[in-house]
Amino acid sequence: MFANLSDRLTASFKQLRGKGRLSEADIDATVSEIRRALLEADVALPVVRAFAANVRERAKSAEVSAALNPGQQVIKIVNAELVEILGGEARDLRFAKNPPTVIMLAGLQGAGKTTLAGKLGRWLRDQGHTPLLVAADLQRPNAVTQLQVVGERAGVPVWAPEPGNGVGDPVGVARSGIQHAHDKQYSVVVVDTAGRLGVDAEMMQQAADIRDAVSPDEILFVLDAMIGQDAVTTANAFAEGVGFSGVVLTKLDGDARGGAALSVRGVTGKPVMFASTGEKLTDFERFHADRMASRILDMGDILTLIEQAERTFDAAQAEEMAAKISGEGDFTLQDFLGQLQQLKKMGSMKKMLGMLPGMGQMREQLENFDEREVDRVEAIVHSMTPAERVDPRILNGSRRQRIARGSGTTVTEVNSLMERFDQAKTMMRQMARSGGKGGVPGMGMMPGGGKKSKGRMAPPPKKGKKGKSGNPAKRAQQEREAAQRAAQQPAAPAGSAFGLGAPKQQEDAMPDLEELQKYLR
Repeated sequence: MFANLSDRLTASFKQLRGKGRLSEADIDATVSEIRRALLEADVALPVVRAFAANVRERAKSAEVSAALNPGQQVIKIVNAELVEILGGEARDLRFAKNPPTVIMLAGLQGAGKTTLAGKLGRWLRDQGHTPLLVAADLQRPNAVTQLQVVGERAGVPVWAPEPGNGVGDPVGVARSGIQHAHDKQYSVVVVDTAGRLGVDAEMMQQAADIRDAVSPDEILFVLDAMIGQDAVTTANAFAEGVGFSGVVLTKLDGDARGGAALSVRGVTGKPVMFASTGEKLTDFERFHADRMASRILDMGDILTLIEQAERTFDAAQAEEMAAKISGEGDFTLQDFLGQLQQLKKMGSMKKMLGMLPGMGQMREQLENFDEREVDRVEAIVHSMTPAERVDPRILNGSRRQRIARGSGTTVTEVNSLMERFDQAKTMMRQMARSGGKGGVPGMGMMPGGGKKSKGRMAPPPKKGKKGKSGNPAKRAQQEREAAQRAAQQPAAPAGSAFGLGAPKQQEDAMPDLEELQKYLR
């Protein structure tokens, strides 16, 4: 969503790089570019004015003029101001001292409240709570049925005594849902309320009546991040008519300009607490202003990536894989298949790669990344026998033909996978020995990232030497020659206790974008 804004802001900083001193003209030109970028992103005008004024004032102060690198200092100021307008410090949900905690959802129809109720219920369940969803949206056709389906998929019970479709009293349903939660000892109640296509008196009155009946601990305003400037008007109307304590942004995976996300907190003063980033129930996360600001400025979001990995990967299994990659044992295709399946559990690979620093420079390659290729890779590995996965050296021509037929691919694609697997295994072991130098691990096995990939795996890049032969004898000879060349290379420098050596080595340990781009192609 913030791709255009990120590109414009990054471009505005280019003229600051390498300058030992910034003139007022440099600062004014940069602030003007930032102001224009925010306006084009559909950020509310009052927010843009305040943001530009704060950046200009701080950029002309002593903190920049006395800095060793004034250009980087300006970027730091812009990052700090972005964090501020996005909400500053993240706030947790307020839980009641005496359960159940009541959370009421409000917003326009089409903002995604019902789906969000299921996502929030699942997130609360994963946090150790026992949530209950209450179907108080009796106006929209099939809203009750939709919540029941979403609740079943999320593994969260739903209280729905009325069929909906214009029948029933939503205030009575909300009140009875709270009583049911008391009786069954649910710790959190999420009340889904009705929305309208626009702000009207009837809608506001109904939401206010439900609020008065259940006395919610949190009222979350569900806002469609794609509606642009109208988000400010809608947010103000709900703040005056019902009131809310926090904002949830939905459809952050859309291609709109995203100004609503940057405007709502500056206009209403209420924090953005959660974000919905996709259609799956797992595409839901806490909103961290500092991390979102880092994404916008193309600095990446490593913390969120680590949190997703920690939720998905088993610690013991990860340690075992790390040992194999470093050379203690053989990293086989069976291990690779397990790692690939773990990565798929984390969600979209495009999103994960987009969280790496500097990936904004490779947006076109990421957009061309075909995630269906991962399924083809799985099919190829699944078509192998256990012995072939453990020892790919036995894959002769006839075996590769059988694997291609079984997986619905071609022999060329099987050969391409084996070539990439060998390249990636070598690269990962080099990284393990040198403390991370050499690129992003595993990217050599990532298919479908290049411009020329139109639904099939692109062949591995050729550099004038032949790939490994399908003939066992010839292949063994090639491997002996490769081992001799590796033995003649100087050993990689030892790292520190944290896997990195001197500061220069730490700098080299950052992902090599050119190398990454090569493998994505």
